[in-house]
Amino acid sequence: MMACGSRSRTNNEIVDEYQKLVLRMNPPRVTVDNDSDMTATLVKVDSANKYGTLLEVVQVLTDLKLTINRAYISSDGEWFMDVFHVVDQDGNKLYDGQVIDRIEQSLGAGSLSFRGPPERLVAVEAEAEEAQTTIELVGRDRPGLLSEVFAVLTDLRCNIVASEVWTHDGRVAALVYVTDADTLGAIEDPARLDTVKRLLRHVLRGSSRDKKAARAAISAGVEHAQRRLHQMMQADRSVRREGGGEGERGEASGARARAGAGMPAVAVEDCAERGYTLVNVRCRDRPKLLFDTVCTLTDMQYVVFHGTVIAEGSEAYQEYYIRHLRHLAGSSGEDRDRLCRCLEAAIQRRYTEGLRLELCCEDRVGLLSDVTRIFREHGLSVTHAEVETRGAQAANVFYVVDASGEPVQGQAVDAVRAEIGEQFLFVREQHDAAAGAGGPKSPVGGGRRSLGNMIRSRSEKFLYNLGLIRSCS
Repeated sequence: MMACGSRSRTNNEIVDEYQKLVLRMNPPRVTVDNDSDMTATLVKVDSANKYGTLLEVVQVLTDLKLTINRAYISSDGEWFMDVFHVVDQDGNKLYDGQVIDRIEQSLGAGSLSFRGPPERLVAVEAEAEEAQTTIELVGRDRPGLLSEVFAVLTDLRCNIVASEVWTHDGRVAALVYVTDADTLGAIEDPARLDTVKRLLRHVLRGSSRDKKAARAAISAGVEHAQRRLHQMMQADRSVRREGGGEGERGEASGARARAGAGMPAVAVEDCAERGYTLVNVRCRDRPKLLFDTVCTLTDMQYVVFHGTVIAEGSEAYQEYYIRHLRHLAGSSGEDRDRLCRCLEAAIQRRYTEGLRLELCCEDRVGLLSDVTRIFREHGLSVTHAEVETRGAQAANVFYVVDASGEPVQGQAVDAVRAEIGEQFLFVREQHDAAAGAGGPKSPVGGGRRSLGNMIRSRSEKFLYNLGLIRSCS
């Protein structure tokens, strides 16, 4: 058995070295084009193809806070050729030379597939990243939970440098980056780390006796926070389904509760003629939507051979022709159903519900514990959080609802701002809130085919002209 394992590792190393050689012989070519389109900047990437390349490219563009309005993807014949129509956060073409240089440096020769971990959303100065401890948390969501978590960490003399928190389907996942409150360095004492994990698991578990209901772990390091959060929530969902928990029942009730927010319409079909699985997605558009779908496909070991993405107005349309990395012969009905559910969950868990509150003030140990305690005392529940430390300043974003999940009353917000300080806590309106009620409904019956036709009618001409694909309908 040892010999077989060694032989397998040797073969994998040979394949990996061969892929690196191909990439070195055919370095990526990146073109940033501001002339071909009147409303967007075109980013064109040509390179030798490698599993995960598409995610790397989308991740770079997303981390630069760019909006992808359109994308045309093709990776047949071991060659990766993509075109992305991007704009900045204000909807304008890219004229900032520094941003263009960052794109070319991040995706160009000598960087793609060989570069270090990409910049994560939770921004921390690079020199401080090694001097902090990363905690992963998963558990059942409830009002006031975040306040309890931060209070425990403060009591244990942990300084929270950064954090990102997601909630979906009655569950919560969080990455928390902490340092020792006294030394401002990483926490390395094993006994102390065990205490941190034990107490946090106790808080996350709440009144549940199920040991699998909560997870607290110390991570060796997270390359990309948002991808890791997707992985954590997907793994938690799988464990609950296998254990006969609230997995699919929770998903169904969560989906019904979010019907007013615009349910994503996802259709997965077998395209046997060309040996592909066809994925169509239609949903309310939002930032980072393309990253979430491509991240899910990649983590489920699917390869995108062709794809078209169109985001016009308040809706987004995505179409992918994919194959599984290991099962190239086709996909079973069970595989397609699972992929459909996972894509729906990945899209839904990033819809931010509630009122957006921004906290900007001088950072200090215990700040988040105090702020979230005030939220809890006034009946506010956090559905999503992004915590950053910029030098000596805290720059935090919270999305809040009331304890029953309903919109927060103005009196409660005024009371919270008065206690924290109106000069530190600001209310920001959600620009896409009104778009939710008219979101697309899930496809039923024949709607699954017409969903794909909505995209193909606009985009397949591009693929036809390249001679890369034929219609499966």
